[in-house]
Amino acid sequence: MDASSIMATLRDCPLLAFPSWSAAGIILAYFAYLALAGFLLPGKVIPGVLLSDKSRIYYRCNGFVTLLLLVTLLGVSVASGLLSPALVADKGGELLSTTLILSILISSLLYFSGCISQSTTTSLKPHISMNFIHDCWDIIAEKLGFMLVFGDLVWVPFTFSIQGWWLLTHTADITKAAAILNVVVFIIGYRVFRGSNKQKHIFKKDPTAHIWGEPPKVIGGKLLASGYWGIARHCNYLGDILLAFSFSLPCGASSPVPYFYPVYLLILLIWRERRDEARCREKYKEDWVTYCRAVPWRILPYVY
Repeated sequence: MDASSIMATLRDCPLLAFPSWSAAGIILAYFAYLALAGFLLPGKVIPGVLLSDKSRIYYRCNGFVTLLLLVTLLGVSVASGLLSPALVADKGGELLSTTLILSILISSLLYFSGCISQSTTTSLKPHISMNFIHDCWDIIAEKLGFMLVFGDLVWVPFTFSIQGWWLLTHTADITKAAAILNVVVFIIGYRVFRGSNKQKHIFKKDPTAHIWGEPPKVIGGKLLASGYWGIARHCNYLGDILLAFSFSLPCGASSPVPYFYPVYLLILLIWRERRDEARCREKYKEDWVTYCRAVPWRILPYVY
């Protein structure tokens, strides 16, 4: 593909538009719904991570109910003519640019409020007020700053869905065999990704639990070398990469644009794998060396 073709693709991109008040209204209405639903809908209340001041924040786990209610409300609104089913598609660019500005404003507010706060803790704790935002590993490790605000409001929603945005203005003809192959790639990726993470979760809860019907092989008491984790040291990354490519394959091979997400993810996970290897080598020392001998492949067996 030459430069003129790439520029034409960018000109046709539905994500290139200026911010608008209507887009701001959509975003704020969505946030308001999440806040109200998170506070009002029922759910199991669980304690969050122990904070630096030795306190805990309690969270109501009602995300699935919140999602079901949102889908129901959207369906009723579309059926009654209150909302267009193509609302997000029609205003994609406006939503992107408006959300970008909003993420900068939120990050600035968090930063300056943290600077003037007299609290020994940080304003960047995993909640705003009334526990509207639930905790997750990213927030525990990174705090709620620009990286997470921009990443979760702008980067992830709009770049990880770039295949769908591309298909709004382009067509891709694929054969039945290619479609079947794509489904196979998705199923394998999903099984590997979810299966490996589930095995690690089960092992952490019960180190004696069987993996694939057999007692687990454990190195040093903490390193699982059975199941997916006996195939590659980061088999979950392999599943994630396969899933990413399965999302882009329906777009065909006429443009590199739909493959931005899987290529980006591939680079990111290889870098993360290198970082994880260094950390694990430092943490587990000789046990990690033994594990690497037992499981020599990093992500893709017989390749890497």
